[in-house]
Amino acid sequence: YFLLSSLSVLDLCFSTNVTPKMLENFLSEKKTISYAGCLVQCYVVIAVVLTEHCMLAVMAYDCYMAICYPLLYSSKMSRSVCVRLVLVPYVYGFLLGLMETLRTYNLSFCGANEINNFYCVDPPLIKLACSDTYSKELSMYIVAGYSNVQSLLVILTSYMFILVAILR
Repeated sequence: YFLLSSLSVLDLCFSTNVTPKMLENFLSEKKTISYAGCLVQCYVVIAVVLTEHCMLAVMAYDCYMAICYPLLYSSKMSRSVCVRLVLVPYVYGFLLGLMETLRTYNLSFCGANEINNFYCVDPPLIKLACSDTYSKELSMYIVAGYSNVQSLLVILTSYMFILVAILR
């Protein structure tokens, strides 16, 4: 349950990041968020999503170990291994989230800074920038693409081996 509880913490972080400000905006006439608040919200969203992708891959690997090597599972997936398998996605997600948020922070914004969305994320913010956004957009696509592909490969590979083990 250690991996599942770590995933639950990420879901809780996502909900508690977005929901309070969204509810405040629904209930008040003044529907605003500060620039700093927007960047913090953006950072947490990016970090949590990247971390969740990696955590899902870790959970798939855990299933692979449990099903394909049931007799070795407790020795191969010890508490310290599980802690390390959880720490890696957290460090990865939160460092890349910081990198992406700093790239957003370095953009220049001018004119009406109004987002038609209920929380701050990169794509609407990039549209508001009046400076060159090419490197930010490229970085965003590379990070998202790499994160999705590497997680998907680990998940598919793990479940492919699980399927083969079940069919034997």
